[in-house]
This record gives sequence, structure tokens and C-alpha cells, in this order.
Amino acid sequence: MLAKRVIAEASEIANEVSVPPKKMIKEQKRIDRWFKKKNWEYFSPLAGLARLIEEVGEFARIINHVYGEKKKKDSETSQDVEDELGDILYALACFANKNGFDLDTALEKSIKKVESRDKDRYKK
Repeated sequence: MLAKRVIAEASEIANEVSVPPKKMIKEQKRIDRWFKKKNWEYFSPLAGLARLIEEVGEFARIINHVYGEKKKKDSETSQDVEDELGDILYALACFANKNGFDLDTALEKSIKKVESRDKDRYKK
């Protein structure tokens, strides 16, 4: 009885879950082709991390300007939240390419982890 119920529940979950198309790897390969065309090398892991932190800092600054109490100075150039998110993704893709990671797989693992860990969290 229990086994049948578990199998039925697993089957129901499998039917609800669709495997998303791999899109990040396409962009990772695009970046890698660009680097090869330009004969560029990726940053070392620590330099790549520093670059990522720099981009996250720029993102934090614009979020503070748009949503926070610290508004942009008139002398500062306007920045776009989406542009900053793109810069973060680009830095992540470069880091992943340098170190052999697939961002689609990494994101899928994180989503599954949260879905499992937090399935009963925040219920009202």
C-alpha cells in the first residue's frame, strides 16, 4: 500500500516537473567562442571572484539608488538594474568557463535543493 502511494506521488511529481531547456550553456559557449576569437584568457579563479564581487557591488549600489534611501547623485551616471544583472551573469559565465562548470546544472541543483528543503516552509 505504502509503496503504491509513494510511486503514485513520485509519478505525479515527475509529471509536474519539466526539464527546462539548457540556455545558459549556450551563452557560456558563445562567450567562450568570443574569448577564443579575441585570443583572450579568462581571469584566474581569485581574479574572477573579485570581478564578480565588483559587479555585485555595482548591482547593490543601483538597487540602493532605485529602492533604497540613498538616491543617486545628480553627477552620477544613470545605471540600469537589468544591465547590472547581465554583468553579474557574464562574470559568472566567465568564472564557470574557466573552471569547467555548467551554469544550467548549477542552477538546476540549487532549485531542486530549495524545492526539497523548503517545501513546507512559509506556509500560512
